Parts: sequence; structure tokens; C-alpha cells
Amino acid sequence: MGEASYILGIKIYRDRSKRMLGQSQSSYIEKVLKRFKMENSKQGHLPMRYGIKLSKKQSPKIEEELKRMLDIPCASAVGSIQYVVQCTRPDVAYARNVTSRYRSCAGEAHWSTVKTIHKYLRRTKDMFLIYSDG
Repeated sequence: MGEASYILGIKIYRDRSKRMLGQSQSSYIEKVLKRFKMENSKQGHLPMRYGIKLSKKQSPKIEEELKRMLDIPCASAVGSIQYVVQCTRPDVAYARNVTSRYRSCAGEAHWSTVKTIHKYLRRTKDMFLIYSDG
């Protein structure tokens, strides 16, 4: 059967001589970016902009805003980030934690922050988590 190279969408890298094991979710991140139509977006340098303050006060209040935000899959986008954080990308954990607080009543500011995380993941999708001996 041989060694596994993919498990649950996670690419496994091995270097037995250096006693290293690495994991990457680049293909999953690409699928997520396509799903949310961000595969051609700008690439972000940080998972979250400095000084961003999200609150419930930024949630939609006018009916037009509510209707517009109902068409945006914010909760699903945050959930896709959650899977990446749990498996291979702890570097975006803080940004995901902040955005997940407002998934049920997300407004434009919340959605913009989620898109910033996706842009960062687009730029860094080929990075991987390494486990080593020393």
C-alpha cells in the first residue's frame, strides 16, 4: 500500500533523513478560494489588519443591508478557515477567532475581515506546518 501522501485533503511531506514531517492544505485552500470567488483576488500580507475593532454595532440594521448580507456566505467562509486553523495553519487562529464571534449577524466590516484572511491564505497557501526532531 505504501506511505500516505494525502490524508483528508492534507498533503504530507516526509524527510526521514532529517527526521521531519510537514503538512500542507494548499489544494483545500485553493478550493475554498474558488468557492468564495477569491482565486484571483489580491494577495494579503497579514491575516488581519492592525487596529480592526469588530463589534455587534457593525451588524446590518437597515433592511437593504440585511438582504445584501443574507446573500453572502460569511458563516461558511469562517467555517472553512476554522478547518485550516485546526489542521495546519495556527498563524490565522486569532483572526479566525475574532471573526467567528459575529458569524450569525455579520456586517460589511465582518465580511471584509473574513476576505482579508482569505487573501492572506491565498498568498501563503504553499506554506506548511513542520514537525521535526530538533
